[in-house]
Parts: sequence; C-alpha cells; structure tokens
Amino acid sequence: MYGNFVDNLRLFTRGGSGGMGYPRLGGEGGKGGDVWVVAHKKMTLKQLKDKYPQKRFVAGEGANSRLSALKGSKGKDCEIPVPVGISVTDENGKIIGELDKEKDRILVAEGGLGGKFLTNFLPLKGQKRIIHLDLKLIADVGLVGFPNAGKSSLLSQISHAKPAVADYAFTTLKPELGKIMYKDFKQISVADLPGLIEGAHMNKGMGHKFLKHIERTKQLLFVVDVFGFQLSAKTQYRTAFETIILLTKELELYKEELQTKPALLAVNKMDLPGAQNKFHVLMNQLQNPKDFLHLFEKHMIPERTVEFQHIIPISAVTGEGTDELKNCIRKSVDEYADQENDAYHRKQLLNLQISNTISYREPLSKNTVTSSKMDII
Repeated sequence: MYGNFVDNLRLFTRGGSGGMGYPRLGGEGGKGGDVWVVAHKKMTLKQLKDKYPQKRFVAGEGANSRLSALKGSKGKDCEIPVPVGISVTDENGKIIGELDKEKDRILVAEGGLGGKFLTNFLPLKGQKRIIHLDLKLIADVGLVGFPNAGKSSLLSQISHAKPAVADYAFTTLKPELGKIMYKDFKQISVADLPGLIEGAHMNKGMGHKFLKHIERTKQLLFVVDVFGFQLSAKTQYRTAFETIILLTKELELYKEELQTKPALLAVNKMDLPGAQNKFHVLMNQLQNPKDFLHLFEKHMIPERTVEFQHIIPISAVTGEGTDELKNCIRKSVDEYADQENDAYHRKQLLNLQISNTISYREPLSKNTVTSSKMDII
C-alpha cells in the first residue's frame, strides 16, 4: 500500500454449509453457496477494503430438506468484486488464478454438500480459505528508471495523466497510469512506477512492490537522466550508462523474463547545457557495451545487456523529442501486436493440423504389419 493506493489485500472466505437432509423420506439438503472473485473494470482494492473493512466473505447456507421441498435449494453465492489485473493466491503463496479481463471469475471457496444418504443426511461445512489479492497493473508500456530521472514529467508530457512532479527523488509513491492518444484514436496505456533504487530486487525502497507491476506491461521504456544519478550525498554517483546497466541488473535479479520484453530508451534532460556531449558519450558506450563493463564490479554486471529498439533524446520539460518518442512507442507496440497475432495464428494452424492428422489417421487393422523395414520398400 502506498499512501491511498492499495495493491494487496488478505481476505477470509468461507463457502456456505449444506442444508440438513430428511432421513425418513430420503430428502437431500441444498448445497452451500460458493465464494467467487469477479473482475470489474471500475473497481479498486481501496474501494473493496473500505466497503468491507472486516474482509470476511461467507456464502449462504443450503436450504434444509423438508416435506414441501425434499430437495433443498442451493445457498446464495458470494461474489467479491475486484479490479482487473488481480492475481489470487492462497496462504502458501500458490496461485489460485488470475483475472486479466472484465467479468473473469475464480472460485475460491466451495460450499459444503447438503445432507444425503451417503452422509447420513448430515450436511458438510463449506470450504474455509484465506486468500491474498495482488494487483499487477496491466499497461502497454512501463516506465523504468531511477528516482528523479523525469518519468513523471515525461508521463504528463506524452499523456493525459497528471502525476505529482517535484525536484526530489521519490515523487512517485504509487503507480500512475496515463494514456497516449493518437490522431487515429489509438490509445496506448503507460504506467509510471515508483523509482527503482539499487538493491530493489532485495526489497529496498519500493522493491518488489514496484517490480511486480512491470511483469504485466508488454514493453519497457527506460528513462535515464543524461547527466547520471545520485540518490543522496551518501550514495555513489552513477553515469547515464551505469544507471542503464544497474537498472538491467535489478530487473534480471528480480525475474529474468523481464529482460525478454521489448525495450526503448528515452534519454532525458537534453535541454540542459552540456547535454549533447554527454549524449554522444552514452551512445558510444551503448554501441559497444562490452568495452566498458570492466569498469563495473562483477556482481553489478547483468548476464545480458538490453538491446534497445529505439533510443530517443528528449526533454520532458520543454517537450523536445516527445513526439518522436510517441511515434517510436506506437511503432514498437504495433510491431509487438503483429508478432503476437502471428504467433497466435501459427499456434491455431498447428492445432488444426494436429487435429486433422488425428481425425484422418486410420486405425491400424490387426493384419497390418508395422515394421521399419517395410518403409524402405
């Protein structure tokens, strides 16, 4: 939880108990209601927490069997409304399911069976389960950078978001979502996430709270200050090239798959004196990164360096380069969507070929001789 922003909740859930059976006439009690987690577009975890402060969700009991209704009716289901992008885990951290689009639903606690012959007409209790709801933002592009690289200023330049912007390191204490609007009405969502610091993978600073939100973004946009970065007087100054290497290492240490995402690089603060020279030095280092890795301590060097699809010099303050950046983001997102479509169609085609092969393959008759030698004839 950052300030008023809630991104995880722990809830108690219990399915309803079944209804009593009717031994004399063999009547069955109704099954207890189930507890479901259901995704809603306009819902937030904060709303859920405020509306249900007890964080207890119990489904209705099944009706008892009686003379007028030998088969008892099912108990009322209980639905927990949650935002899209929720991962549901149990008390041991095992994933029960994920809700990636509106109306997605997951059964989290089942109702007990009603009393029947097999249970001696005694009802069973519903399933009890403690669940954790974990929100991971879903965005096309996630902004990655150390604090004060200008991510919030950039988001307000290229999108309709209005994040807090100030000249101190940790301005962004909660994720902000913005949308870039294009002339053909295409919209691309961009998530500005709290600034990373060295050691974030070990949960320093915003640590994992930040990194988990990157998991569901389709692409990464690295934002670095062309003059480098220093968190405070006590910490070491890092050049722009060093910040890129360190950011890459943080992502790798948290989850290697993050490095497989397409990445772009925005080099910020190009409006300041001396920025051009610094930019040329950085470009030289990025073109031959291996020549400069000996400057780093071994534990700081990532297994693989990121290859940026586009590198764009910008100024989030004056707006210089931001139109070019928006075009590059669009190009990259469209290419990614095309690749995803191609991969999906290839998969569908393969499934079709497999199912055709299975349906057209004639069963072998008992008299058929199968031998590898026969293939030669």
